[in-house]
Amino acid sequence: MKFNEKLMSIRKMKGLSQEELGMELQVSRQTISKWENGQSYPDFQRLVMLSDYFDMTLDELVKDLDVQDVRNKNLTDEKVASIYLDVENVKNNVKKFAKIFCYAGLILVAAIILGFILHLLFPGVEWLWGSAR
Repeated sequence: MKFNEKLMSIRKMKGLSQEELGMELQVSRQTISKWENGQSYPDFQRLVMLSDYFDMTLDELVKDLDVQDVRNKNLTDEKVASIYLDVENVKNNVKKFAKIFCYAGLILVAAIILGFILHLLFPGVEWLWGSAR
């Protein structure tokens, strides 16, 4: 029996919901669900807490656990986290660029308006406009 199947079986045998077990281990119900679906595995500290809670040895709890599968899932989780971090960095950079672009546009518009106002107020100033009409 795989770890995820064993965990679900033990939890149900004890009459616990995922939420109740999660509260005991100080993790979310979703985390318990991921463990039971084989999407992730508990860290060593949580494994010890599980073995203590269910009054089992670690060997009994994790026997038949494919260590390479755990490694692969951890690497996949790290890759996904890295991708999310990269996406967040790109979003932040785009926001910064957009702010700079907006400020530059506002400065350009303000300069054009200021030039227009100066031209209206001082139409005959030769040094300001290049030539008087």
